[in-house]
Amino acid sequence: MGEAELDIQRRQLVIHSAFYFYGDAASEEISTQVATDIADHWNEAGGKTRIKGTLFDVRFDIRGYWGRELTPVEVYENTDPRNNYFRIEEYAEGNISFVDAINCNTGYFKLDNLLHNSTTAAHEFGHTIGLVHPPNLDIRGMGVPGIMYPRGTLVDPPFQYDPAVPAGEKGGTLNPFLRKVLPQDVDLLKLHKLPFNRQGTAMIGDFTSVWHDKHLP
Repeated sequence: MGEAELDIQRRQLVIHSAFYFYGDAASEEISTQVATDIADHWNEAGGKTRIKGTLFDVRFDIRGYWGRELTPVEVYENTDPRNNYFRIEEYAEGNISFVDAINCNTGYFKLDNLLHNSTTAAHEFGHTIGLVHPPNLDIRGMGVPGIMYPRGTLVDPPFQYDPAVPAGEKGGTLNPFLRKVLPQDVDLLKLHKLPFNRQGTAMIGDFTSVWHDKHLP
C-alpha cells in the first residue's frame, strides 16, 4: 500500500510507502535493508506512465522502520495510506512469506526469504499495490521473469535453480532470486487510472490492518 504523488515540475509520479517491521527477527538493520531492496528493484525498471498527455517517470520512495514498540492498536487504527505493517520471524507457517490480500498493508515475512539479495519483499510489495500472479506460469522462451511470477514457474534454464535440470523437475523451476521488476510490471499498476485529488495525491492499495501473532512450530 502507498500514496502516489504527482510532481508536476519534475514530471515524476512518486509512490511513497513506509514499512514498519515487528517481531523477534525484526531489527533496524533488516528494516532498512528490506526497504532498500524494494526500492532498488522497483526503480530499476525505469517505469513511466502518461497522465493527461504528460509523460511521468515512476519512482518508488520506500522507507523501512523497526517497530520495536509497535502495538496492535496502532495497526488497527492507522489511517495513513503510506503505512504498511509486517511481522518478521525465523519461522512462518507453510515456510513462506505472505501478504493478507491483493491490495493490502499487512503481512508476514519469513526472515530467510529476505536475505542474500532476495526478491521476496519486492514481490510481496507488488501484491500490496494490486498485482497478482500472472495466469501463464510457463514462460519458457520469454527471457527474464517478471517480479510477480511465483515459485514453481517454468522458465528458461538460466533462470532455474539448476540450469542443467529439465524443466519442471526438482531444481528445474524459477529461482526467485533471478526475478526482475520489468517496465511492463509498472504498466500493470495502471497508475494513469488513479483518482488523484486536487493536491495531486491518490491512494494505491487498501487497508487490511491485520496484526499477526508469532507463528509457532
